[in-house]
Formats: sequence, structure tokens, C-alpha cells
Amino acid sequence: MSDYLVIVESPAKAKTIERYLGKKYKVKASMGHVRDLPKSQTGVDPDDSFKPKYITVRGKGDVLKDLRSSAKKAKKVYLAADPDREGEAIAWHLAHALNIDEDAECRVVFNEITKDAIKDSFKHPRSIDHDLVNAQQARRILDRLVGYKISPLLWKKVKRGLSAGRVQSVAVKMIIDREREIENFKPEEYWSIDAQFQKGDDKFEGSFYGMDGKKQELKSEEDVKAVTEKLDGKQFSIDKVNKRERRRNPAKPFTTSSLQQEAARKLNFRAKKTMMVAQQLYEGIDLGKKAGGITGLITYMRTDSTRISETAKQEANGYIEDNYGKSYLGNAGKAKKQEGAQDAHEAVRPTSIMRDPKSLKPVLSRDQYRLYKLIWERFLASQMAPAVMDTMTVHLLNNGVEFRATGSKVKFKGFMKVYVEGTDDKKKDENKYLPDLSEGMTAEANEITPNQHFTQPPPRYTEARLVRTMEEKGIGRPSTYAPTLDTIQRRGYVQLDNKRFIPTELGEIINDILKEFFPKIIDIDFTVKMEEDLDSVEEGKAEWVKVLDDFYGDFRKRLEKAEQEMEKIEIRDEPAGITCENCGHEMVYKMGRYGKFLACSNFPECRNTKPILKKIGVTCPKCKEGDVVERKSKKNRKFFGCDRYPECDFVSWDKPISRPCPRCDALLVEKKTKKETRVQCTNCDYRESADN
Repeated sequence: MSDYLVIVESPAKAKTIERYLGKKYKVKASMGHVRDLPKSQTGVDPDDSFKPKYITVRGKGDVLKDLRSSAKKAKKVYLAADPDREGEAIAWHLAHALNIDEDAECRVVFNEITKDAIKDSFKHPRSIDHDLVNAQQARRILDRLVGYKISPLLWKKVKRGLSAGRVQSVAVKMIIDREREIENFKPEEYWSIDAQFQKGDDKFEGSFYGMDGKKQELKSEEDVKAVTEKLDGKQFSIDKVNKRERRRNPAKPFTTSSLQQEAARKLNFRAKKTMMVAQQLYEGIDLGKKAGGITGLITYMRTDSTRISETAKQEANGYIEDNYGKSYLGNAGKAKKQEGAQDAHEAVRPTSIMRDPKSLKPVLSRDQYRLYKLIWERFLASQMAPAVMDTMTVHLLNNGVEFRATGSKVKFKGFMKVYVEGTDDKKKDENKYLPDLSEGMTAEANEITPNQHFTQPPPRYTEARLVRTMEEKGIGRPSTYAPTLDTIQRRGYVQLDNKRFIPTELGEIINDILKEFFPKIIDIDFTVKMEEDLDSVEEGKAEWVKVLDDFYGDFRKRLEKAEQEMEKIEIRDEPAGITCENCGHEMVYKMGRYGKFLACSNFPECRNTKPILKKIGVTCPKCKEGDVVERKSKKNRKFFGCDRYPECDFVSWDKPISRPCPRCDALLVEKKTKKETRVQCTNCDYRESADN
């Protein structure tokens, strides 16, 4: 019989921790929450201080029975759930279910699953933090009240299966607001003038800046003509050369949000996938007996802090000095706490910088390796010296017309030797060459090219951009980003098109209903204030019942009003203009989990459904009869095929082009890579730029 029982959430974590603690400890998993609010009812009584009704989670009876049996045999029980609000609540529920004194020193927390961290945490057990528990309980009850009170209303007035949530509804509103911005956007004309200059054998580029010493915007072709007419030949004098040294600092270590954003940019991971793989790295990977067996490779992945422990900093400094030299050592100061951040534990980092990605590649899956490499490189770079750039700006004059050429080159790579943060927007290459120029020299403009442009609407949200915006505005917390994005897609309120969110008709209907009857639920400022109030509960500065009471008074009145005044909305099926090949009835457009699809109007007698095929204007190169259409694979990956399938089995991952190859008359396709989009032949080696 073991002297001590330790309860964690997952079996993977249990196995790792038990090996570190030794024979006196038995580690078991609760498999998450053992008690929760019932699914079949609200489970909260607003008239009795919001008293919750907790029941054993369905399917957890045997788990709880085993834990109770083990707890009775043990001298002491330790509750070692995750180090956050949710983990504290799980520990509290376990204490109640197992009759453990919650004021006893039964709670242990650790930020990483390594031998030293685990052993140290058991030297400093504490009692359950009731402020953390109350903060989680208040959040859970608040979300339950919103979801379980509004959702039945939507079922009754719109259609079954709908839901409304406190954070998810704001996320949908943000996507809809952005779409309406795009629809209402009126492009404005503007121009630029680019020139290619030559000095001796060197060529460089510059752009129009202004006239007579003043910066000038070019709003029309007339403005451009006024500039070109003033030019006196092609000779430009170099009026001024500004050279300076610029330092570029490394990005801070990952928080949950920045990890999700960077994994989306660089690895093409969805937020949900990032968190799933990060969980595996945190809970432990079997490195083999010689390397220490099952070991946690990263610190806890739900955090809004960029703080790093002194031990981790010293280890990183040693690694940098040994592998790159003293000149690469950084002087990163103490991380500033971001406004609204809980700063409960460290940033997401490797548990040991000595476990470099290359050495772990044989024991990691492809996804685990790629995400670990990203986390490892980001942390190492964050502790390295800034990059040093030599920048140069050249002012070129011709009869009062000023052009400017800018360039920069990396003088010292610093952190850039290891890692450079990705961006959502494409930027011009920083390493733009300029020859050695000085004041008084002349350069000749070989080409002067006016270019017409139009202002662009704001971009649609990608997952990364939406997470970043939610974090900046204070909507949700690290643990809520991925589930929120997953929920709004599963409900059919938004869908991804070319990795960007667009709202569905259903999403807009629900948003308009909430805007009319529950404006606070989708109000960003109100949602941010509510998050701050819940954080105040966690900090012991506010009573959780008072926070809920302040919200529920107005919410209850609006519920009653909505029940009486909300009209039933009928979402009519739109005729598709084609007949069902099975029964002859008309096909209609239906809204499903992944957007619109075609279905027979004679449902349920006829259950014929078909995807909506998007023609790309290319005749099938194989059968010469059908049209090439855009399709989706089972994994939701886009591909192209003949609309006469299965009669014709033509398929292509690359988008076919309507014209044939000029060399061999074979099929041309559009080939996309990370760096460029090009057109190439499927038969010979012919290639061209996609812009041609």
C-alpha cells in the first residue's frame, strides 16, 4: 500500500509524476472534472445566491469510486490539478467528493513536469485557494446562465441546435462587424512614382517623396503629371545621405495567445491543434531510459505572462555563450506585466534549453517536433542580443522634385541567427541593398514609373489575427481562445474561406437577435468589464455572488421581454434551380455545420444531398465535356475535379488554368508555395509568374 495518493487530471501526467515521486506515492487521474453542473438543466438558482447544483459527471462514477477507495487507504491525499482557475476548481470538487479538508495543505502546483519541479512542489503544499475557485465558479455560472437562458429562446424562435455564449457571441460580432466594414468600404485612388536609379554599375530603387522640401501625396493622375512635367531630364543630385545604426529586439517568450498566433502563421496549425499538441509536450514524452524516460518538455501552456524564472535564464545564457559566443548574450530585463494579465506563472518555454529540437526529433511526432522547435527557438532567441541593422536613406533631387531610396543590411544578426517572429502582413525585404553613396554625387533615373493604387478594406480575420485582437481588447482569457474559435465554427455561425473568417447567414441572424434583445452580451466594453470583475474575484477584491447579481438583474428583465416580443424567424430554404436526380423534387440550399449544401426539398422521404460545386471557368482537360469545379476533401482540404465525376475521374490539388502550355499544349496549373505563386506546366518544365 502506498503512503500517499496524488490525483492529477490525465493518465499521461500521472505516469510521469509517479516515476519522479517514487514508491511511496500512488498517482491517479481524475480524467478532468468529476463534478459539474447538470447538462439537462440550468443547475443554478439565481434566487438563492446563485447556488449551484453539482452532480457527478456522467461516466465518472467508476473513476470516483476508485479514487475514494484509494483515498481511504492513503495516509495523505494531494490534489495536483493544473495551476490555473480550472485546476483549482477540479481540486476543490475532488476535496468535496473525497471528504478531504480543503483548508488542509492538500494542494500542490507546478508549472512544469520535470523531476526537480515536481519534488519541489511537494515540499510546499498549500490549502485550496478559494478566490481561484470562486472566480472559476462565477465564470462557469455566468456562462451557464447566458447559454441556458438564451439558447432555448433561439431554439423556439429560430431553429433547434443553436446556442449563445458570452465570449463566443462577441467573437462572432467582431467577424460580422469586420465583414460589414469590408462591404461598406469605398476605395480611394492614390498614386506612387517609382524610379530605378543607376550610379556607375550599381542599380537601386527609389520612390517619389515630395516637392520643394515638402512631403506630397499623389491623389490623381493630374498630380503625377505635375511631378513628371517638372522633372528636368534624368539626372538627380544626391542632396543628403542619412546613415544610422538601428537595433531590433527579439520577441518575448510565448504566451498562450502568441503561441497560437505564431503556430498559425508558421506551421498552419489551427488554435485547437496547437493546444492539443502543446498539452502532449507539457504532460510528457517518453525520451527513452537513457534520456530520463517520460519527461515534460515545455512549461504550462495556458498563460498570459512573459515572465521567465532566473534558473531558466541562467541555463539559456550558458547555452548561448557555449554555442554562439558572448557577443550573442542578451540583456533582457524583467518582463513587464501586460495590463489585464494574470501573471500566474511563467511564459511557455522549454523545461530545459539543453534538450534541443534536433536531439528530440527521433522521439517526437512531426507535429510535436515542429511545435517544440518553435517554442524552443522563440525562448532561446528571447534571451539573445538584439540584431544590429545599418540603415541608409538617400535624398535625390531634380529641379525641386525629391525621391528617396532606403535600404538596410544586417550588421550583427543577434537573435535573428536563431529565430525571427512571423507577421500577418507581408513586408518588404529588410535586406535591401544600396550602393555606397554620398552627398554631392549624381545618379541617373533609368526608369520612372507611375503606379495607380486604390486603398484596400481592412482584412478579414484569420484565426491568429482574431486571437490577437481578442487578447488586445481583453475578451476571454488564455484557456478560452481555442474553444471559442472551435465553437463558433461548429455552430455554423462563421466559416473559414482561404483561412479567413466570414460570417454565415445564420451567424448574422443570431447576432441581430442578440443586438436587439441582449445588447450587453455582444458589447465588447461590457464583456471586457465582466472579465475584469471576474479577475477581481480571483484577486480577492470582489464577491462572486455580487458580480453575478449585478449582471443578472438586467439580464432577467431582457429575457422576459425577449420571450414576449421576439418574433419567430423562419429560415426558408433557397431554391437551387435544379431538380433532384433521385425523386424529381426541387433541390434547395441548406445551412449545415460547414456552410451551405444542396439537399432535396422532399426530405425526409428523400435524403439526397450534394455539395455546392464552384466552377472555376476551366473545361475538364481529361473528358473535354465537364467543367472543373472546386471540391473539399474529408479533411476539408481544397482540390479540383471534374463535375462529371464518377464518369470522369480528373482531379488536381493545384488550380488548373484556362489556357494551355505555350510549349506543349498540356495543362497549366497555379502552384502555390510559401514564397510565391507561379504557373507551371504539368507535362514540361515551362514556368511563369502568376502575375503574367
